[in-house]
Amino acid sequence: MSLLLLLAACLLTCLGQIAQKYAVDSWRAKPSAWGEKLRSPWLWLALAALGLGLLVWLLVLQRLEVGIAYPMLSLNFVLITLIARFVFHEPIDRRHWLGVALVIGGVILLGQQA
Repeated sequence: MSLLLLLAACLLTCLGQIAQKYAVDSWRAKPSAWGEKLRSPWLWLALAALGLGLLVWLLVLQRLEVGIAYPMLSLNFVLITLIARFVFHEPIDRRHWLGVALVIGGVILLGQQA
């Protein structure tokens, strides 16, 4: 159950980050006043996802030691890198991919303790 909650916290955080990216991209397309920017559905999705992610994270911290749980959030770097590459078509260099591989290795090592 703890690992499912941890995965949910990661996915909600990633959803929030993606929604932030879409919100900012929509603002660039048409410069406007802050009032209009605050009505962006992407902004509200980001706030909702990040808020729910925070609540799930609190449940995770009730069940796992912070020394185990927090490094597991590094999966966000992996997921966001994949999304950046395949959804937003951003270039990712070899050094970045190496970092992603190292993060995955670290999460696997830590996951064996959970």
